[in-house]
Amino acid sequence: MGDFSKDINSTFPNQKVKAMLNILYTANWINSHQSAFFKPFKISSQQYNVLRILKGAGEPLKVQTIKERMIERSPNATRLMDKLHAKNLIERIACPNDRRVVHINITDEGLNLLEQIAKTDRKNSFQNLTEEEASQLSDLLDKLR
Repeated sequence: MGDFSKDINSTFPNQKVKAMLNILYTANWINSHQSAFFKPFKISSQQYNVLRILKGAGEPLKVQTIKERMIERSPNATRLMDKLHAKNLIERIACPNDRRVVHINITDEGLNLLEQIAKTDRKNSFQNLTEEEASQLSDLLDKLR
């Protein structure tokens, strides 16, 4: 098992500071793995998140609703949608009642990409944890927030 303090060659004033920095360090480590995984599919983890939200919704959603459901809330959601639209992974649907509102829907191409990604053998970042440990970690993170 690794030791975070040895990884960054540092000491900490107390265990709470060490835990906070370890969470940030680990989040960055997970993000790096995610970026590497999604690179061959030419999408980011945020774009993947948007596609999963749309697939799960089963209906077109407002951009604001998508932003609220995102794991990593993005202030540049419009730019994310632009990139997904340029790749034909989503479609924009104008609201007939309010021209300011645009609904977003996942395309068949977007669904196919999600299917491809699901079939890919993905290295599990949590392989060293048992189901019970993963549950405990999740509970602790919930408690922290």
